[in-house]
Amino acid sequence: MHPRLLKTFLAVARTRNVTRAAAEVNLAQSSVSDQIQALEAELGNSLFTRSRQGLELTPAGEALKPYAEELLVLTGEAQAAVDATTGKTAGRLAIGALETIASARLPAWLADFRAAHSGIDIRLRIAGSGELLRRLGDGEIDVAFCFDRPGASEPEERFARRTVAAAPLVLIAPPGENRANVDLAELAEKRFVATETGCVYRAMVDRAFAEAGLGGPKLAAEVGSIDAIAGLVAAGAGFGIVPRLAVATAIDRGEVAELAWPGPVRSADLVMIWRRRRVQPPALKALLASAGAGFAPVRPADARPRHAVSFPS
Repeated sequence: MHPRLLKTFLAVARTRNVTRAAAEVNLAQSSVSDQIQALEAELGNSLFTRSRQGLELTPAGEALKPYAEELLVLTGEAQAAVDATTGKTAGRLAIGALETIASARLPAWLADFRAAHSGIDIRLRIAGSGELLRRLGDGEIDVAFCFDRPGASEPEERFARRTVAAAPLVLIAPPGENRANVDLAELAEKRFVATETGCVYRAMVDRAFAEAGLGGPKLAAEVGSIDAIAGLVAAGAGFGIVPRLAVATAIDRGEVAELAWPGPVRSADLVMIWRRRRVQPPALKALLASAGAGFAPVRPADARPRHAVSFPS
C-alpha cells in the first residue's frame, strides 16, 4: 500500500467527501477517486459506502484506518531516520499557528530561522486550536503554536509540548474608559466582544466570572478575529480581553483603552506542540531548538498597563 494512497484514503475518511478531500491533498477529484479505487482493488474490499451524510467507512475501511495512520507515521519516521544519517537539516516544515501568534510573534523569529537554515522550506498554516491539533495528529503540520488554556485536559500521549513564552492578557475598552478601581462585579454589567466558546481568552473570562459567582459575561458580539474584536471595541460595542501583543498598536494609537484585567489569570502560555517520534526529522529538530532559545516573554505577566493602575483580584 503506497503512502500516497493511504493519505488520500484518510482524507476521504475525515472529510466524508471526495471534493473536500481533493482540496486537502491537492489532487483533482478524479485522481482521488482513482486512488481510492486502486486501494480497494489492492485490498479486495470496498472501503466506503454512500449515505445522506456523505461517504461512510465500511467495516473494511474502519479496520484499515488505524493501520493507515500508523503506517504513515512509520513512513515519516523512516524518512527522518535516513535524513538524520546525512547530518543535513534541509527539508520541508509545515508550521501551524493561531492568527494572533502568526502575525505578532512568528515573523521575525521565522525570518532569523530561515536565514540560519536556508535549505529548509517553511510553510505556515493558520487555524484555530482544535483544527491545529487535528492537523498535527494527521501529519499535515509538523508543529503547532497556540495558547494553553488553564483547566484544559492533558494533551494526548502522542504529542509533546513546550511552553515558549508568556503572553500577557489585557482588558481593552472604548477610548476614554481607562479608569481605576473597576472590579469584576462592575464588569459584569458591561457588554463584552468575545471570541467563540472554547478559545483561551473566552475561557478565562467565563472562568473568572463563574468563580466570582457572577454567571457569564454579557455578550455584545461573538467573533473569531482579534482584529475584529479590537475594531468593535474601538467603535464602542463593548469590552474585550485579548493578548496584548495583538493589540499593542491599537493601544499606542489610542484606538482602544488598556485596562488591567481583574481576573485571577492574567497571561496565557504560548505553547509549541509536536508529535512524539522515535526519530525527529533534522529540520524539525532544528526548529525545536531554535524555538527554545529564541522565544522570550513579550512583557512580564504582572506588569502594569500604562493607562491604568492595577485592579483588585
